[in-house]
Amino acid sequence: MKRSSFNILQAAILLWAVLVYVPLSAQDGGSDETGMAEREAAFSKSMEKSVLVGSFTVDGKVDDGEPLKAERYEIESVTKASDNLWIFTARVKYGKLDTKLPITVPMEWAGDTPMVTLTNASLPGLGEGFSARVLFYQDRYAGTWQHGAVGGHMFGKIERRK
Repeated sequence: MKRSSFNILQAAILLWAVLVYVPLSAQDGGSDETGMAEREAAFSKSMEKSVLVGSFTVDGKVDDGEPLKAERYEIESVTKASDNLWIFTARVKYGKLDTKLPITVPMEWAGDTPMVTLTNASLPGLGEGFSARVLFYQDRYAGTWQHGAVGGHMFGKIERRK
């Protein structure tokens, strides 16, 4: 009986290891340059004339039943500049600033999922010390943000602009 239980346990551990450690590139059909070019083009097209509509939180702030803080980012275009640098041309509303800016950000890929990886960056007209990790998948985005000592989470839907 113990031998049988041990074999089932070994099989379960092996199955878990295979499922957890299978490279993401194998799940999405490979990581060849053609496949990556197709994913990049699809992402760029999906973000063209889109709006990120969602909410954000601020770490340490107690909401006491208050609704989440709304956020809205109007994206004109997203294009690859070089290697892992991408240009998000977006309308930015922040305080009294309301302008369209090209913002260059590093982006990495986890299989078929693009992720902005901004670390202690300066953004024109907004200041310094911006960090973020934001994933984009299908019609949603989610991630974390940091500006100096203040940070939190952000998440929402990606909508087509009318």
